[in-house]
Amino acid sequence: MKIHGTSDIEIGSFLSSGVDSSYVAATFCGSKTFTVGFNHAKYNEIDYAKDLSAKLDIEHHYKVITPAEFWGDFAHMQYHMDEPLADPAAVALYFVSKLAREHVKGVFSGEGADELFGGYNIYREPLSMRKVAWVPFFMRKLVSHCAKVLPKNLKGRSFLIRAGQRVEEKFIGNANIFNEKEKSAALKAPVKSSASMITKPLYDKIKHHDDVTKMQYIDLNLWLVGDILQKADKVSMAHSLEVRPPFLDKKVFDIAKKLPLNLRVTKSQTKKAFRLAANKHLDALVANKKKLGFPVPVRVWLKEDKYYNHIKSAFEGDVAAKYFNQNYILKLLERHKHGKADNSRKIWTIFTFLTWHAQYFKD
Repeated sequence: MKIHGTSDIEIGSFLSSGVDSSYVAATFCGSKTFTVGFNHAKYNEIDYAKDLSAKLDIEHHYKVITPAEFWGDFAHMQYHMDEPLADPAAVALYFVSKLAREHVKGVFSGEGADELFGGYNIYREPLSMRKVAWVPFFMRKLVSHCAKVLPKNLKGRSFLIRAGQRVEEKFIGNANIFNEKEKSAALKAPVKSSASMITKPLYDKIKHHDDVTKMQYIDLNLWLVGDILQKADKVSMAHSLEVRPPFLDKKVFDIAKKLPLNLRVTKSQTKKAFRLAANKHLDALVANKKKLGFPVPVRVWLKEDKYYNHIKSAFEGDVAAKYFNQNYILKLLERHKHGKADNSRKIWTIFTFLTWHAQYFKD
């Protein structure tokens, strides 16, 4: 941390309620932390960040992002992204970067810890599948096919389906929004590529590793580069703010790549070794806190008339008619509004594209 803190400018630190940024804040030797949140209890980490900053005797700055600010600045933020990135957290990161730049020229951030040390909850799935490993795979695959016709709300259905799939079939990372059937239904043009075309060359390089390591490898090469680092770089540069991710230091990577599986992920815990290290600087409740991500209340807003109508107008527009089957995407929106399905990520993905298109292809 001291090496990355070497600078002729003051360096602050982003701070959420997660162990990654908390660990950074507790060890970075700086004097300012920055947090944003929303007026929704489940989507606000400000109180936690205030408390931790006070314990660390660090000056804390925060901002509550209003819905009007979030939706009003989204198009401008998307312009700075250069290409569509359907991650609502990018907008929150845009605002915390703006806040930080009012006080410092550079910040520490916790990017990379999840991918290197095994922080995503989905990494625990291969361990849960061990209970059926004794069943021949061809039998599990048959059960998987049969389970797909069961009611979607049936308990255990998802487990049965995934137990009959190899990791190469089911895991493409956090960017898995639409499956192949859904893509064909949503898009007007025929789908000529698939996610497996992107992941296969990577899986081919790590055939002999365990499933958790394979998943980490996919995320390191796709999700970390294509989402996590891309949004951090672009939205921070929109405010001329330098972001430093100390966990992506080569020496840290050299340590992470040598960790055995049981020090990365267990049935009940992610990032085990990382959390053990964090325990030396943080309270146990913080060091062992469950992965939350960067919470943004998009799924809540999409049920409100104002934002539902905003999205609906875009989905009914000429650009949407050019690229999408409008009946299909409008049905996604309707089902979400009436609580029949959580289609928020699908809706946001389409809306992001339409917003980006409006920025770069204006008549």
